Amino acid sequence: MRGSRGCGGGGGGGAGGGEVAAAAFAAVLLCCVMALVGGAAAQGPRLPSVYKTLNEPGSLMRFGPSKISSGFGHLGVVISEQMLSNEGGTAISDAPLVVAKGGFSGVFPDSSQGAYSYALIASALGTALWCDVQLTKDGFGVCLRDINMQNCTSIAEAYPARKRTYVVDGVRKTGWFASDFTIAELQSVFLTQAIWSRTDRFDYAEYPIFNVTDFLSAVKGASIWLNVQHPTFYTQRGLNMRSYILSVQKGLSVDYISSPELGFLQSISARVGRKTKLAFSFLDKNLSDYSINRTYGSLLSNLTFIKSIASGIVVPKSYIWQVTNDNYLLSSTSIVTEAHDAGLEIYASDFANDRIIPYNYSYDPLAEYLSFISDGGFSVDGVLSEHPITASEAIGCFADLNSRKTDHGQPLVISHNGASGDYPDCTDLAYHSAINDGADFIDCPVQVTSDGVLICMSSINLLDTTDVQTTPFSSLTYTVQEIQSTPGIFTFNLTWANISSSTLKPKISSPVSQYYLVRNPRYTNQGKFLKLSDFLAIVMDKNLSGVMITIENAAFVAESLGIDIVDNVNTALSAAGYDNQTTKEVLIQSKDSAVLVKLKQQKTRCKLVYTLPLGFGDASNSSLKDIKKFADAVAVDRNSVFTLSADFIIRQNNLMKDLQSAGLPVYAQVFRNEFVAQPLDFFGDETVEINYYVQSFNLSGIITDFPKTVSRYKKNTCTALGQDMPNYMLPVEVGGLAQFLVSFKSQPPSLPPMPTMNDSSVEEPPLPPVAPRNVPGGSPGSTTAPGAPSDAHTAPVSTGMLLVMVFTALLI
Repeated sequence: MRGSRGCGGGGGGGAGGGEVAAAAFAAVLLCCVMALVGGAAAQGPRLPSVYKTLNEPGSLMRFGPSKISSGFGHLGVVISEQMLSNEGGTAISDAPLVVAKGGFSGVFPDSSQGAYSYALIASALGTALWCDVQLTKDGFGVCLRDINMQNCTSIAEAYPARKRTYVVDGVRKTGWFASDFTIAELQSVFLTQAIWSRTDRFDYAEYPIFNVTDFLSAVKGASIWLNVQHPTFYTQRGLNMRSYILSVQKGLSVDYISSPELGFLQSISARVGRKTKLAFSFLDKNLSDYSINRTYGSLLSNLTFIKSIASGIVVPKSYIWQVTNDNYLLSSTSIVTEAHDAGLEIYASDFANDRIIPYNYSYDPLAEYLSFISDGGFSVDGVLSEHPITASEAIGCFADLNSRKTDHGQPLVISHNGASGDYPDCTDLAYHSAINDGADFIDCPVQVTSDGVLICMSSINLLDTTDVQTTPFSSLTYTVQEIQSTPGIFTFNLTWANISSSTLKPKISSPVSQYYLVRNPRYTNQGKFLKLSDFLAIVMDKNLSGVMITIENAAFVAESLGIDIVDNVNTALSAAGYDNQTTKEVLIQSKDSAVLVKLKQQKTRCKLVYTLPLGFGDASNSSLKDIKKFADAVAVDRNSVFTLSADFIIRQNNLMKDLQSAGLPVYAQVFRNEFVAQPLDFFGDETVEINYYVQSFNLSGIITDFPKTVSRYKKNTCTALGQDMPNYMLPVEVGGLAQFLVSFKSQPPSLPPMPTMNDSSVEEPPLPPVAPRNVPGGSPGSTTAPGAPSDAHTAPVSTGMLLVMVFTALLI
């Protein structure tokens, strides 16, 4: 077994371990190629004709016509010519360049065979492969993410006694450094994932460290970017980075060379090949480039000087879009325009799908790229990304979509509690945002107040959706076993006047708060709740296809509150004019089959959507026949579509196939942008997940917290290209990552198939008769609703309060 996380595997494998890893990798890589290419030669997307890049005359064409190896001839895999050339496609020298930083390092260990191969397979044609060059003790160049090998290799296990401390660019660093080891010694060291929040299972592939010349030979024909981060450090160690880089680029093609030391670039500028571009990398503005003793901030005002040495600059994202202390964007700076005015290309760095990005992007990494290439009114000349598939999508399929009209065709975009990813659930802000973001349908989960008013609220428990625990109503906490086993404060405990007052504020949902990811904190408690009648009036006045109304807890509401919620919803729809129009469709969704049975018996004109119970991966024929008796469509939770283990997809269940074979339209729910909300197979990119669902299943609709993301997907310019669709927009091979890990015995734990849904999972008794409204426990207009706390309900709370009082008295 492997050692501690961050250092990866043991050092005893030697070259043989690398050969085994390479051989095992070959088979899976071939499967990945076939899955992504689909047996067809993709021609590439039809990109916008003009990007606002520098696009100097005579600049390097992004797509060369030559045939290119996958990078690893000894693996027995060759990427097709069409994947790596522009033959038959569109040559676009002005498109921003995708730079795969360390390859596809957001998944595989940085600078590994897996990372570079997958970058070539899953990224845009012409993607540049980035190698951070470090020097060994005997003068060999190697591709390593960091000068300190501790967190990106297994060096600590291989050579535990050779830890050293050096001053690097004025900063003391302790760890293991390539300059202390020969190239032969590093053959027993393997690459590991450097970011601890990412899975370490690919460390077990024991990828060897790449010699730079071997790397260049292996990917011959691909665009290559060599980055030299610390040339002065190596000079201090008696190693000559300048001589090494010049010798490498003399014999092998290198397209880009970058460094944060302008003096180093100046020393090689007269000797590099005509086609090799030099780029100066800016670091933090307060740091200094010791090669010329200038701060990076001061160099920003002297771009013409940089142009005399380099043809481009690399800057952190924050140089272009500054960010506030609470993680919101400020206005963009003028650096892109200034660089272009100076004749410099400008590349933005630090892109990765699994980082916290400004809240303005709603956890959508593709939206962030767009602000750098089109939506900001300017375009950088390239982006450095650890997830190059997302950069490729943004540039190839989603740039300049503002002029494309909203498409109300399938799959329909259906909000989940409005745009609840950006604003508190079911508030006016969430609904208006969903409409502006391109939703086809907006939704209202109907709840009831103590005075019988129907309202839109995502949960019957106000503790979930409001700050009620901080208000005078906090004393109403009690348990209703028919609803939940834990105490709550429920909508039927308060009047509409209570709920709509300034005393009670909404609370934004945080479904992945266990990962410390919160949503739009500036609007945590903003917005106003709506009555169902107000909600319906909004929809009638907007360019929407219709509404989705969700009804839950109907039996409890009838028995305990004396309200027929089904009839009341019908009355509200009629009063709002939905009976007398044909432009707005009404979907009624419920997980209670009895609700839909009653509506079916009433011969409703609404479309009935049954929410399937959770935990089933298959469906029996008899259960499907029963569903079709009372439902027109079904809503399926994403967790029922795949079987997951350790966040990897290990199999696709049969449920979707069963439903569609039965002729049932399917709505999939609930889609979320946060990278932790998706299986690892979708690379932390919600667009990749949406793309898989849309292309793999004939979905009728997608229910989402972030309607803008799904609506934008429907406008993309690539999925309609058929055989010309680029590889990065083909559905990913779900389960491929877990299958790949089988070769190294690091696959996630196996799980049994999910159970099959049968008749008993679907059938329910009819809704009970409606009880009289004057049942004991409250009266209309009071803050204690009918059916609210009985003595049995309140006893635990009262006893608890008594204990607190006694304990307080003892303390005093």
